[in-house]
Amino acid sequence: MNRKKLHVITWGCQMNVYDSGRMEDVLRPLGYAPVDAPADADMVILNTCHIRDRATEKVFSELGRLRALRDETGRPGIIAVAGCVAQAEGQEILARAPFVDLVVGPQAYHRLPELVARAARAGGAVIDTDFPAESKFDHLPEERTAPGVTAFLTIQEGCDKFCAFCVVPYTRGAEASRPAGAVIAEARRLVAAGAREITLLGQNVNAWHGEAPDGGTWGLGRLIRALADIPGLARIRYTTSHPRDMDDDLIDAHGQVPALMPFLHLPVQSGSDQVLRAMNRGHDVPFYERLVERLRAARPDLALSTDFIVGHPGESEADFDATMRLVERVTFASAFSFKYSARPGTPAAGLPQIEESVRDRRLQTLQALLRDQQAEFNAGCVGLTLPVLITGPGRHPGQIAGRSPYLQPVHLTGPISAVGQELPVHIAASHPNSLAGTIEERACA
Repeated sequence: MNRKKLHVITWGCQMNVYDSGRMEDVLRPLGYAPVDAPADADMVILNTCHIRDRATEKVFSELGRLRALRDETGRPGIIAVAGCVAQAEGQEILARAPFVDLVVGPQAYHRLPELVARAARAGGAVIDTDFPAESKFDHLPEERTAPGVTAFLTIQEGCDKFCAFCVVPYTRGAEASRPAGAVIAEARRLVAAGAREITLLGQNVNAWHGEAPDGGTWGLGRLIRALADIPGLARIRYTTSHPRDMDDDLIDAHGQVPALMPFLHLPVQSGSDQVLRAMNRGHDVPFYERLVERLRAARPDLALSTDFIVGHPGESEADFDATMRLVERVTFASAFSFKYSARPGTPAAGLPQIEESVRDRRLQTLQALLRDQQAEFNAGCVGLTLPVLITGPGRHPGQIAGRSPYLQPVHLTGPISAVGQELPVHIAASHPNSLAGTIEERACA
């Protein structure tokens, strides 16, 4: 078969990373093999994210570079835009960048072989941003690109929450869960290919309720228990969770399933009940704090990360102060924090907006506190012996790197043959975003 070359540029969340890998899998039977640079590619796919401000302009900027590259070298022959910007702005993309050959939404990329063939026949743009009746997962190949030691596995897509700031319900559609049997089968294939840690993905991953092998319905806690029985799978994680979907069985799983890592990303978005109502989050601060208490009671060594949006329309100084107080009470090992950015078509976009300078100040103030908490959490690991999953070589000769149970990068000296092993590592030093340690001698015996 004539080998063609494919380059995928990925922006956004872990689900886009998963989707990009699956696009490579879908196109492999057509002879496409991945390459590292657009200049070497016969086809370039931009897999896009629409969550943050200026996402669309970022896409057009990259498209401009690809057009210049094509004009100069004749490559890439096919330029495609996929993902959430494609879903939300497909016609705008074709109007502003008519040289684009293919626009495909995140629910339709299983049809890429057909769409590529159509684009070649048509000699012009092809667009597919429909939400198909069939599940794309039923049409993706079982074979996947070798995952490495860690792997992503999408089990749920879409969102029914309709937060006032968020475009996900419009770009990813309604909540849908893959059957348990399909998830377990894919996990087994990933482990057979070398994965030791699997992160389950979904827009609201803990809303997953999939068809069980016996025809009933499982929740995420039950699925995690089944995955933990797969020989060779050492670690399980899941992201991103919504507080309203954290049921009793899932909370119990944190205390009962050793393979489920003691690190949970649980977005709160704000520490003000007034702002949470304006966001349409469906929970208040006391609900969130009670949930955190229950989780920590189930797993005392649990660490949390979260998301915050500052400057949401209507947020007062008192509301922002409430967010700061929540951070001080709960404490987080890490967090993602952003200034509110209006997304076209969302309810909050039509409300009076807070001045940019106010949003900037609030974000800097919040991030300073969050950085202090992350540094304190990392420093608290010094002197401990943590199980570290070795994932690959480090940046320096003789160095290897891995992940702690809390998802911290850990750097240490050791043999490359340790990749894939979970080793006890004495943590000797902490840095703002990582740890350093040494392998316990008993692990080398």
